Amino acid sequence: MTYPTFNNGDTLPASDLNAIGLWLVKTQTIGTGVSSVAVTGAFSSTYDNYLITISGGAASTTSVLALQLGSKVTNYSYQYLYGSWNNTASALGSTTATSFSFAGSYDANGISMNCTVINPNLAKATRVIADSTSSATFSGNMTGYDGTTTQYTGFTLIPAAGTLTGGTIRVYGYRN
Repeated sequence: MTYPTFNNGDTLPASDLNAIGLWLVKTQTIGTGVSSVAVTGAFSSTYDNYLITISGGAASTTSVLALQLGSKVTNYSYQYLYGSWNNTASALGSTTATSFSFAGSYDANGISMNCTVINPNLAKATRVIADSTSSATFSGNMTGYDGTTTQYTGFTLIPAAGTLTGGTIRVYGYRN
């Protein structure tokens, strides 16, 4: 591990680094015209909780991103509370989904994700908190729950429709 240094050459001590809230764990660029993106080596025992962000890129249509943990493809529980831009509130949810839907969103102008994953690599239930916004239609928050005690090391992002091109996925560990 390399520690930051000041202009005068002094090194920031490890005790001061513990105060830093996020640590970049992984960066991955999304390919061209892809219908899913697998991200491996994202979660470990180093951190209990993680933040996944995506910015940049573009998509062939407008829709939302789903998040799958590891190789799990069944029994995801989530709720999505959202409102249209004219203040009409709605909700969606499932206890038997194939992924955490509404973990992010995309359109021709970019791919967006801001998703916190709690306990993905611990032998505990995993929780997910995310937002997704369509500039033309809606905005809302998704919360998800995976009651298994699987210790995940990666995840897959799946667009609900169309394909993704470019954009950068960043995974940060929240300092324990």
